[in-house]
Amino acid sequence: MSRREQILAALSVVLAGQLAAPVRRNEVLPEKVPAAGLVILRDGEPGEPDITLNPRTEFYAHRVELEVYVPRDPSGGGEAALDQLLGAIGAALRVDETLGGLAENLTPSAAETGALALEGAPPMLTARIIVTIEYLVSDPLTA
Repeated sequence: MSRREQILAALSVVLAGQLAAPVRRNEVLPEKVPAAGLVILRDGEPGEPDITLNPRTEFYAHRVELEVYVPRDPSGGGEAALDQLLGAIGAALRVDETLGGLAENLTPSAAETGALALEGAPPMLTARIIVTIEYLVSDPLTA
């Protein structure tokens, strides 16, 4: 298994183990969100590496995306639930910032929030967090 896949799988496990909301990876946009919310991990983009020679090592700052969804209250609320879930995600990311030694560091961005209404589905509040995962590999095909 590549280092990239090991890191993404470990991040998914860490989040699933720490959050009350279900965590899914690369899922389609949900039509219905559980009461506890929903987090979708998108694999993202590893970007162009910084390369050192002798021995050849590639340093990636891989940007993954966390999409966060909570149901919007029929009376228009739900912001507190979204804020609570975002706080839980931040705490989960701080549990092990190296993912068991697979990564050098995890750096989350501030959340970009909004609201979403899909035809035939109840409205939901959303947030998008970019998590930059820094890691090293010796072979770009295993990145």
